Amino acid sequence: MATAITMPKLGLTMTEGTIEEWTKHEGDKVEQGEVVARISSEKLTSDVEAPASGTLLKILVQEGEDLPIKQDMGFIGEEGEEVATGGAPAAPSAPAKEETTVAAATAPETPARKEGERVFVTPLARKVAQEKGVDYTLVTGTGGNGRITRRDVEHYAANKPAEAAAATAAPSAPTSPQWGAGLKGMRKAVATNMMQSLQTTAQVTLQRKVDLEALMTFRSDIKAKAGELEDGQLSINTLITRAAILALQDTPQMNSNYADGKLTHVDSVNIGEAVGLAEGLIVPIIKDAQNMNLTVLGRELKHVADLAREGGLTPDQMTGGTFTITNLGKEGIEYFTPIINPPEIGILGVGTMLKELTLNENGQIGTKATLPLSLTFDHQIIDGQQAAQFLGKIADNLQDPYKLIL
Repeated sequence: MATAITMPKLGLTMTEGTIEEWTKHEGDKVEQGEVVARISSEKLTSDVEAPASGTLLKILVQEGEDLPIKQDMGFIGEEGEEVATGGAPAAPSAPAKEETTVAAATAPETPARKEGERVFVTPLARKVAQEKGVDYTLVTGTGGNGRITRRDVEHYAANKPAEAAAATAAPSAPTSPQWGAGLKGMRKAVATNMMQSLQTTAQVTLQRKVDLEALMTFRSDIKAKAGELEDGQLSINTLITRAAILALQDTPQMNSNYADGKLTHVDSVNIGEAVGLAEGLIVPIIKDAQNMNLTVLGRELKHVADLAREGGLTPDQMTGGTFTITNLGKEGIEYFTPIINPPEIGILGVGTMLKELTLNENGQIGTKATLPLSLTFDHQIIDGQQAAQFLGKIADNLQDPYKLIL
């Protein structure tokens, strides 16, 4: 019996994905675990592996098309085997089917939306709307969470021919920009995610400098007593991450997700660490980081970063984050304004360590190490004072480093 290849769910808020590329063609032999396709959602790009060995019998969804999660993309089976009737692409939901049947007689209704309400639309539907001169905000979505799909736009255009033609003919009519237009793969997913983040959140960035003298002394003392350490447990990045984890435990409202109008407080600290690749930025997630000591945390940070560079991360290792840290210290950057990684509501930017001159009580000149930090937060959820206190807790943990090993 043929085995279905289904659209995976890459993230908590994902309802459908786009087929970016089929790496195998109908009739090709495939082995279980071999990559057969690449898909993307608004946040991630991922490989789809063959669930069984055999022949790729049928491709149901073509490149560039959208498909709801858990629906069949294609089938693998024995050569010459016929796909059962149930292997056809999933039919639209009952309301959408009925609407298509009476399309010639009844024009689609314009959805009632409140002013400023967010409109969910797939990248392909946005592109089709632009090509057909359709204002997609007037289209009723039949996808998950009311998301507008390609089929919704095409149905609307077919039943509003005069309006669509007029919109196409009017050069002055503004069209909405297509996020990630002209880009592909991970780069397009990153572009879409960043634009969506900026368009749907009230982002504010706070910046402050942290005195690292106590932390540097702490590192030197531990190294002298423990000898050579190989798991990165005393790296600056590991120590900063641990300081942020403790601050998130003390500030549960920051350790949250906000998506589709729903705020979810998460008990476990699932920390994301941004890793820059040639093709784009990727954020592997370390789950339940609050339960890790410095040794385990340092080992996990190194492990997921290596996997990210090798392309070996699983969807589970790229989703479910509650807070992200991004470090540009190696690039010599001091302060910057990191962009929130939805559905998270905060991200910490780490700059390069600085050496500053100091003047003690006796008028003697010395130096001290400092670290610039930039915290971006969603002002819809967190107020400025709360965010400042959270950033202050990170600073306190770094300035009293023995807290990091408790």
